[in-house]
Amino acid sequence: MHPALRLFRSLLWLYPAEFREHFGQDMSQLLADRLREEREPLGALLAWCHAAAGVLIHAPEEHMQMILQDVKYAWRAMRREKMPAIAAVLVLAIGIGSTTAIFTLVNGVLLRPLPFAAPEQLVYVTESGPVIGGGAVAYPNYLDLRERNHSLEDFALYTDGITTLQISNEAERIPSGQGTASLFRVLGVRPLLGRWFTEDEDRHGGPAVVALGEDLWRRRFNGDPGVIGRTVKLGGGTEARIVAVMPRDFHFPGLAELWTPLQLDPRNNTRTDHWLEGIGRLKSGVAVAQAQAEFRALMNQIEREHPLESYGQTVNVFDFGEHANRRLRPILVTLLGAVGFVLLIACANLMSLLLVKASARAREMAVRGALGASRSRLVRGFVMESVLLGLMGASGGVLLAWAAVPALAALVPEGTLPRWISFTPDWRVGLFVAAVAAGSGILAGLIPAFSASRQNVVESLKEGGRTSTGGAGTAWLRSALVIGEIAASVLLLVGAGLMVRTLVNLQNRQTGFRTDQITTLQVTPSQREDPATAAARVDRIREELATIPGVLSAAGTSAVPLMDNWGRSLTVEGRPVLSLKDAPMIQHTVVTPGYFRTLGVPLLQGRDFDDRDGKQPPVAIVDEELAKRYWPGESAVGKRVRFGPPEANEPWHTVVGVVGVAYNNSLRELSRNGVYLPYREFNMRSLAFVVHTGAGNPEASIRARLRAFDRTLAISRVITMRQVVTRVLWQEGFFATLAVAFGAMALIMALVGLYGVMSYTVSRRAHEMGIRMALGATAAGIRRMVLVQSAKLIAAGLVLGTMAALVMAEFTPSLGRALYGVTRTDPATLAAVAGLLALTALAASLVPAQRATDVDPIAALRRE
Repeated sequence: MHPALRLFRSLLWLYPAEFREHFGQDMSQLLADRLREEREPLGALLAWCHAAAGVLIHAPEEHMQMILQDVKYAWRAMRREKMPAIAAVLVLAIGIGSTTAIFTLVNGVLLRPLPFAAPEQLVYVTESGPVIGGGAVAYPNYLDLRERNHSLEDFALYTDGITTLQISNEAERIPSGQGTASLFRVLGVRPLLGRWFTEDEDRHGGPAVVALGEDLWRRRFNGDPGVIGRTVKLGGGTEARIVAVMPRDFHFPGLAELWTPLQLDPRNNTRTDHWLEGIGRLKSGVAVAQAQAEFRALMNQIEREHPLESYGQTVNVFDFGEHANRRLRPILVTLLGAVGFVLLIACANLMSLLLVKASARAREMAVRGALGASRSRLVRGFVMESVLLGLMGASGGVLLAWAAVPALAALVPEGTLPRWISFTPDWRVGLFVAAVAAGSGILAGLIPAFSASRQNVVESLKEGGRTSTGGAGTAWLRSALVIGEIAASVLLLVGAGLMVRTLVNLQNRQTGFRTDQITTLQVTPSQREDPATAAARVDRIREELATIPGVLSAAGTSAVPLMDNWGRSLTVEGRPVLSLKDAPMIQHTVVTPGYFRTLGVPLLQGRDFDDRDGKQPPVAIVDEELAKRYWPGESAVGKRVRFGPPEANEPWHTVVGVVGVAYNNSLRELSRNGVYLPYREFNMRSLAFVVHTGAGNPEASIRARLRAFDRTLAISRVITMRQVVTRVLWQEGFFATLAVAFGAMALIMALVGLYGVMSYTVSRRAHEMGIRMALGATAAGIRRMVLVQSAKLIAAGLVLGTMAALVMAEFTPSLGRALYGVTRTDPATLAAVAGLLALTALAASLVPAQRATDVDPIAALRRE
């Protein structure tokens, strides 16, 4: 054979198989004739090129025509059987919609790049050690690390908070950020107006300057471009000059809308004070691991140079994106895995439906095969139908996800997520939906398609087509799919049950303080005050709050339980003086008289603070557990303690009272014992207040009374104690809510799958059941036969799912850490899930069982 003709025949494989079988030989023969007619090599070459060009042009057209024919045929088939198609689309919409919703969250939090210049170069720097755990960076250590390192282009410290902004005698609390002058350079974000902070503006005692966020600038200054250079009054009456307006999409850290330089004094911020976070930008070519190795070596140097302030700490350097998402990553990845089970159940349902359709259409497939349709064409047509169902299900799923994502985001408390996180769908979500839709359709359609294409043509064309039931193989596969759906439902329902029990256990936790009928708020004056004036103002606020109708008592505190913390080391008189590394850490809370009565913390020994308690003599109140630990069998009243590093030599405080244990830091464990000090010992500008009220929401009354008392007071963070508990437990609540939703969807789809299989089984065995009844079988016996068959599937699914749940519990220690008051293999939860599934699944089988008794025995005998 001529080489040119052989090459042309190879090109013919670009056509569809049916086209090639019908026209390939003729096209090859036609080219062979042309080549024989052409005497000149150039003419033969042109003839071959013309034929080859025709193949390259027309082959894609033939494929497109065939695909369009398959689509039209699939569409007609779906229109003939509307109800099964609608059921398949609804099931897929649930599976794809829930998966898309979770992926949208994953994309917004984990996949989108941070809105900073070259975010892959940003690193998070933190100190860690036996005392501070995963603490922040001490300011003097930052200065040394910044000067000595060769890994970072620049290094900055920052912290977040709330700053008072006073305009026209009205104070407003604004989420704010404080940072070193290098912060904006590290992030690589340019101001919309103005300039970055300078090093002189960041030094201790430097000029007061401020940068505004664009939203704040437009809201309070009407977007005036001449705002640069103007002064505003910040907390304490400080007059600060505006030097920059930052872009609208810049919020760092957290929700910040206003920024000021840190202006720290190293003498007042020691190496034992860890409250600032570090961020750096790697030099080109430097890896995170290299930077960490250098920083740890530098920290060893610093510890040798300052042994009295050393407690075995080291430095960790993380990719900043990974650090920012460290708390949400495990939750989202786990949820994505859980919703994957929902999608698999949806695909199993679709596959089961298509297997039924394949069996029902066996005669049709045989006719098409007898008329010349190739097996690949039959498979492709069936897969095309399932892909169409997948695309239609994806359309419904997108609508479901569009409605679900805002609802899911609403479950996350405001302020928990940085403002740069956006859940707006982008190209990643689009690709994901397309891939899931196509993948679900192909996955669910391939096996039914091959099953339909393997039918025996002769047997299927026999009159009645009785043998076209799909065979034992497909029946076994349908049963296996139902068993798998039930097993996956068990896994999801067990997870939901464990998370719900965890949430309930934590909500019912004895916190040691009153959580109902307590309102908390933060109050900050606009001017700096001397200690006497500040104390008088606090007393007046307490009086004003206490006289509001419905208010039973009010008190001030430096830390609202579960919201704020102030950890310090403790030294007990008469006990060995421990280094900072070994000293115990306590929760250090400053309170006014009446604090314990307002929160319902019992006074067990001694007395409460009164208005005489202050700096002289220093006094303290400790909790019961601390008293038992250090003074077992004797009264703690009269004993002395002090705080901070031993070398700081702070004054001894005499214990005047012992109160009940309050879980100030965590509902899961008592991480620190509580020590309370009187507020007159400290000149604290901003103080939180706790208000014990009767029925109703007093927020409006509280704001109105304090505004009438002093319009310059900045009031913020007005929240009930019950809302505080909800915010603390938001992760458990988020997880439990979604786990219950996924479990419910999985259960419903598993029941639909079981119902479908049993209905199909009854319909295929109707002739047999009619004969049984004609031979004397009772209706109850027929129902029992169907229910027994269903019970076998249910039992197999329950056993498989329970075993899988036990295996997953064994190899997922993170699940154990997420639970509280319940074990990973809790028997009560497993039993409850098994009972729920068994009852609902048997209920779903009752209708097919009843339908089995409606067969006419006479008709069955006549047919026989």
